[in-house]
Amino acid sequence: MDNMNEKEIIPRINKIKKSLGDKLIILTHHYQRKEIVDLGDYKGDSFDLSQKAAADKAAQYIVFCGVHFMAESAEILSQPYQTVQIPVMDAGCWMADMADIFMVEKAWEEIASVIGPDGVVPIVYMNSDANLKAFCGRNGGVVCTSSNATAALEWGYSQKNKILFFPDQHLGRNTGNQMGIPSDEMIVWSPNERLGGHSPEDIQKARLILWDGYCLVHTRFQVDHIRQVRRKYPDATIVVHPECTEEVVALADAAGSTSFIVKYVENAPANSTIVIGTEVNLVHRLALEYPDKKIFELHYSLCPNMFKTDPESLLRTLENIGQFNMIHLPEAIKEDSRLALDRMLTLTKK
Repeated sequence: MDNMNEKEIIPRINKIKKSLGDKLIILTHHYQRKEIVDLGDYKGDSFDLSQKAAADKAAQYIVFCGVHFMAESAEILSQPYQTVQIPVMDAGCWMADMADIFMVEKAWEEIASVIGPDGVVPIVYMNSDANLKAFCGRNGGVVCTSSNATAALEWGYSQKNKILFFPDQHLGRNTGNQMGIPSDEMIVWSPNERLGGHSPEDIQKARLILWDGYCLVHTRFQVDHIRQVRRKYPDATIVVHPECTEEVVALADAAGSTSFIVKYVENAPANSTIVIGTEVNLVHRLALEYPDKKIFELHYSLCPNMFKTDPESLLRTLENIGQFNMIHLPEAIKEDSRLALDRMLTLTKK
C-alpha cells in the first residue's frame, strides 16, 4: 500500500463499502479531515455518533474515525454481534489523558472525607476513557457531551447538591456560568495536591468541583485573537466551542458544541461573515460547504490526533474488517459504563 495514492485508495474503499452494504457503518467525527468525512456514513460530534452507534442494529462492523475514547463509547453501546474498529489505535486525546481512574478515585475519597460519602454526583465528559465512564456508572453519575452538558448538570443537581465534573474544567465552568452558578461556588481540583489544593471550607461551599483538565486545541484561542478579529471584521459574528476559556466565551457572540456551530453556520444569512473558534478541519469544511458565506478560523488550531486518520489507514481497516485495531473492553467496564451512557441518552429524550 506504500506506493498507492489517494486516487487509488478511495475507489477501493468505496468498493468494500458497497460489498458490505448494511453490515458496515463508518462514523466520522466533525474534526476529521474532509476526505474521511466524505467517505463516512455519518458525521457528527461525539454525542451524535454515540446515538448512531446505539441505534444501528443492522451493522455488524462499526468503524469509528475519531479518537480512542469515541470508539470505546461505540463498543460500550454496541450489540454482542457487532465489532468496533478504529483506523489508528494511538489516536488518543490529551484531555482524556489528564484524568485517570486512580486520580479520580483518590479525589472522590478526599471529597467524601470532607462532605461525607453521599454528597456529590460524578459527571464525566465524553472525552474520557471507559474506566471513568464506568466509575460514573457505579457511583450514580452520568456521561455528558458539549451538546448536553447543561441537561447533565441540571440532572446532577436534581440528585445531590454538589457535582464533580471531569476532565474538562472549561466546559464545566462555562456550563456553570450559563446556569448562573456563582464563581465562588466553582473550584478547580488539582489532582496532585492534597484536597485538590483547597481547604475543607472551600469544598463544603463549592457546588461545582471542576477537574484541572483542558483541551489543547480549544485553549489555543485567546482574547487577543477575538480583539484582532473585531478590528479586522467589525461586522463578523464569532462563535466558539465551550471548551474555550471563559474569557474567550464571554467575548464571543455565541458558544456551543460542534453540532451547534454547524447549525449556526447553516442558519446564518447569505453574505454573513462568521469567525469560528474550534478545530480547523471543521472550519475549512464549513467554508467549502457554504460558499455564500465568509467563514474563517479564529486562530489555526488543528488536533493532531484527529488528523492521524487518513484514507490509507481507513482502507487498511476495511481490508481487515473484523480483525484489525479492534476495541475490546472488559465486560464489567462495559456494563458500568453503559449505565452512565444510558443515563445520558435518556436525558436527551426528555
